[in-house]
Amino acid sequence: MALRFPGARNCRIVVLAAVMTAVPAAAFAQNDPRVIPPPKSEKRLPEAPSKLPKVGADRTRGLDFLFGALKAAPDEASAKHVEARIWAQWMQTPSDTAALLMLRAKAAMDAQKVDVALKLLDSLVKLRPDYVEAWNRRATLYYLKNDYTRSLEDIRQVLIREPRHFGALAGLGMIMQEIGDEKRALEAFRKALAVNPHLEKVPDLVKTLTEKVEGRDI
Repeated sequence: MALRFPGARNCRIVVLAAVMTAVPAAAFAQNDPRVIPPPKSEKRLPEAPSKLPKVGADRTRGLDFLFGALKAAPDEASAKHVEARIWAQWMQTPSDTAALLMLRAKAAMDAQKVDVALKLLDSLVKLRPDYVEAWNRRATLYYLKNDYTRSLEDIRQVLIREPRHFGALAGLGMIMQEIGDEKRALEAFRKALAVNPHLEKVPDLVKTLTEKVEGRDI
């Protein structure tokens, strides 16, 4: 069944439909006023740990190896160790200027100065559009502001550059779930788990959504 929206929002729907074309397994989405977003304390996305290990020199081969190790991790402790190494690769800044902007954006976020953080990240993605984590960090901020249109735009940019970004995939799933598109939420969560089987809470979300979308096994 197609979602219906008030006529006054038609132009935004068209724009968002175009934005989401390149997002794997996702179609257009629009904030539905009937959907009440959860409190911000519950809006938690996978994020980098506060302390990250050092990054090796061969970044591409290192990531390929680490994603293989993440899938094969025998326990949660091993998985968390590998996951931290992946985040370290993603967080590595491509220049001193990018590092400074990211540091200031984080400080602004910690101080709950969201608009300041957004302006800094705006500058960063313009300066270094190849820096995946700048897009992901800005997508997270937009998500926390319930600005799902812009968050989805940035998630698309993340996944174009790094289709294995389990944080962005989980974020895509959460947005789809919050706007009531449970089928695409399930698709996004399954993709996130295929990359990182050790994500917290996502297996439970997949189980619940599978029962809703595909029904219980008889």
